[in-house]
Amino acid sequence: MDFKPVSLSTSPLDQSWYEASARARFTGLLDADTFQEFIGPEQRMMSPHLPLFDLPRAFDDGMIVGRGLLEERPVLVAAQEGRFMGGAFGEIHGAKLVGLLRAALAVKPAAVLILFDTGGVRLQEANAGETAIAEIMRAITQVRTAGIPVIGLIGGRAGCYGGGGLIAGTCARLVISEGGRLSVSGPEVIETNRGAEEFDSRDRALVWRTMGGKHRRLIGAADAFVDDTIGAFRKAVLAAIPAAPSFDLATLEAEQARLEARLDRFGDARDATEIWGGLGIADPAAVPGLTTEGFDALLARLPEEPHHAR
Repeated sequence: MDFKPVSLSTSPLDQSWYEASARARFTGLLDADTFQEFIGPEQRMMSPHLPLFDLPRAFDDGMIVGRGLLEERPVLVAAQEGRFMGGAFGEIHGAKLVGLLRAALAVKPAAVLILFDTGGVRLQEANAGETAIAEIMRAITQVRTAGIPVIGLIGGRAGCYGGGGLIAGTCARLVISEGGRLSVSGPEVIETNRGAEEFDSRDRALVWRTMGGKHRRLIGAADAFVDDTIGAFRKAVLAAIPAAPSFDLATLEAEQARLEARLDRFGDARDATEIWGGLGIADPAAVPGLTTEGFDALLARLPEEPHHAR
């Protein structure tokens, strides 16, 4: 009997976004062999603060920045490596992203893509990290004011918490997966300050129900919910770039009104399922178990909430 060899290789587009490293995500997200890294590991731009705490450093400080093509259009890209210190922001980490955003004003790419995978700011670099967050948010507003879309992608192990959640809120569009979580305060932070009775960080169902991709998409905090594949993120980014809203006073005023209306409507809700029911979902308890196809069908049946830039 003849046996044919079976290829076990997986296309980059089919790989799990959640499981992939920051650089591997670029491999499938961008056109093949077009990624060029700025300030790569060989330049040894490492944190000057971590040795003071006897902590290991990374040659790229957990932030990879560069450029590439997306369907032959130039884009600037940044990705956090969640496997290094949970993708936390420090001085060098943040400075690389600020530099990339400032470069966007000069080179005018079709978009800037930020691949979030972060727990927030490094405690060891608190002041420098907090300053970096502010500088990044200011740089994003400048880039968007110049008419360049900034698209955030959330689906990594660390989620998008703390200062990362604030930065995500300034993006023109957000793409999120089931594995993605988006919030300013993380589960452990809430529990530490308010107690497990308020929020049990060990309750994974509660965490995902409150901060996960489905909930964020349902309330309009994210614009696209996708499967956990690099190809799904790529497709969503291609759709998000031309849909990015303008960034002006009218947009900000409209967004403020939308957020105020959401708070008035759901501010007293104690659980995400109450919000889902209020949105008109007949069986809120079934939402977490829906496949992406089932969730897309649910979204198609719901009246679309007015949405503007954050």
